[in-house]
Amino acid sequence: MTDKAFLEGRKYARAQLGRVLVLGLGVSGKAVARYFLDLLGTRVEALHIAAGKRNDAAEAWAAQAVARGAIVSFDTESFSESYDLCIASPGISEFSDFYLNAAAASTEIISEVEFAWRESAADSRWIAITGTNGKTTTTAMIEHVLKSAGLSAAAVGNIGDACIDAVANQNLDIYVAEVSSYQLASTRAFAPNVALVLNITPDHLSWHGSHEAYAAAKWKILDNLSQVPGAVAVLDATNDEVRAKVRELRALSGEERGFAYIPVGTKAGLAGDMRQACGSDNAAFVDGEGVLRVAVNGSERALCAADALRVKGSHNVANALAAASAALAVGVEPQAVADGVSSFQALEHRIEPCGDVAGVECYNDSKATNVDSVLAAVAAFGSVKPIIMLGGRDKGTDLAPLVAACCQHAKSVVCFGEARDRFIEAFEGAELEVLSAPCMEAALDEALSVAVAGDVVLLSPACASFDEFSCYQERGTRFKQMVAERSAAVKGE
Repeated sequence: MTDKAFLEGRKYARAQLGRVLVLGLGVSGKAVARYFLDLLGTRVEALHIAAGKRNDAAEAWAAQAVARGAIVSFDTESFSESYDLCIASPGISEFSDFYLNAAAASTEIISEVEFAWRESAADSRWIAITGTNGKTTTTAMIEHVLKSAGLSAAAVGNIGDACIDAVANQNLDIYVAEVSSYQLASTRAFAPNVALVLNITPDHLSWHGSHEAYAAAKWKILDNLSQVPGAVAVLDATNDEVRAKVRELRALSGEERGFAYIPVGTKAGLAGDMRQACGSDNAAFVDGEGVLRVAVNGSERALCAADALRVKGSHNVANALAAASAALAVGVEPQAVADGVSSFQALEHRIEPCGDVAGVECYNDSKATNVDSVLAAVAAFGSVKPIIMLGGRDKGTDLAPLVAACCQHAKSVVCFGEARDRFIEAFEGAELEVLSAPCMEAALDEALSVAVAGDVVLLSPACASFDEFSCYQERGTRFKQMVAERSAAVKGE
């Protein structure tokens, strides 16, 4: 293929996209379909949207697409036509018949993230963040640091605009992309300037089929870094699986590896300096005085005190170190990085302060839908032992680590919702007060009934929300409303 087959000034954009298939009409599916509709008759010869299941909203959207020249099908599992390019929505497993049939009918199948990167300006930069937990907070923190430093940057992907919508606007110098294992599984040429892997623990096994497939999808984020001059990987070395990758990279010469890497912490924790632990060239860690430090390219920068961060918990110290490393890697001045990470505030539904009831501080951590997230939250309050609200729709995961963490860090737990009985059974025999409630509102009242001024009540459910709510956002919003109502009642407002 000659250079004329690609557009000048773009990363890897084919001049002619040919016959295009879009799988799914979720957020990214609609975004990429809109992009292709604007190209029909020029770069796109024909557009087929396999919209998935029928519903009123999807049919209304499809009617508009058909009016503009697209072919839209519902309940499609196989394809009789052939396509030059297929974009798969992240909700569609790469092992499903739908995906496999589309792949068989297409010359190439990729994710919307990959396609957006290809279409972006050649001189734009991409920071890509993945990991089982902490992606959204770290992505938002990086965006905050870059914007505070005066750079044209925005969070895209799983937060903010869909990647292709942001690219279509053509107004960013740096794309800060939160990317899931679903999206990474269908990448081919994607090559960010900075890639962050925060942690890898078992999750999304039903989509990927196995932990090995899930981890392999995550690690695709590093596949093409060697093709990007000055590329950097930021890796959370406190996580066992990520630390194993650090060892692999350390065994390679710089020429064999083709990119630099910054390990965050060591097996010993965030206070560990990987330069001392295994001779790494770079490192991010918390020093003996409690100050965040990043050593990269031969220079060590002291940033800010860990206790100056406005977000709670050691997991957020790790997120801040990762965010700081990424910002330094794209050239932000150390003082601007320090100012940015220390001024960043908690995101909604992530250990979010939401008021007090008679001196009892309440926190909304509704986003904590798995055990690993709760392990970080329950230990986030230092010497204060929170009263934890646990429950919702059970994910069936091992609760032993959760029980151990709550016994160590919590004052008591309140188990509620569909998961209540199994959670109570898991805590049987534990040296910890265990309370029971049928629903979240009753759980809040139960928690407040045993709390005294100075205590913390934390909604950190370790479960999905679907027994009572449509999503974790609705659950968290309702929790905040409940807290506000009880606070007002105590004050007589």
